[in-house]
Amino acid sequence: MINIQLSDTTLTTQTCFDYVLSDEAGGIVTFVGTVRNHTKGKRVLRLEFEAYAPMAVKEMQKIAEEAARRWPVLKISIHHRVGVLDIGEIPVIIAVACAHRKAAFEACQFAIDTLKETVPIWKKEFFEDGEVWVAAHP
Repeated sequence: MINIQLSDTTLTTQTCFDYVLSDEAGGIVTFVGTVRNHTKGKRVLRLEFEAYAPMAVKEMQKIAEEAARRWPVLKISIHHRVGVLDIGEIPVIIAVACAHRKAAFEACQFAIDTLKETVPIWKKEFFEDGEVWVAAHP
């Protein structure tokens, strides 16, 4: 019912979608975070993500369990990437399957919002004029 992954290789939406696909699901909602080319008016060249892996995986598992407790989640997949990512690459994917779309939307939003607040993942933003470490999920 729960699929958690912290990976240093490319994430694919199809992998998460395939995991949550269910004949019981009337709605599957997927959130895909991508690396954008700017932040706060500055051009971003690339990002680097680091995590305290044991705790990050544990926290993502807790998020999935809490989503399943609050909503009738059939399956949920939360994948996050670490390492250097270029513009357009995917650092995070969350897919949620529920019998009804409203619950799927709500559970997915809860998962990404909570992940941003609680999972120990940090990113370094690389700009043309320097770099800075920031919380990956401000």
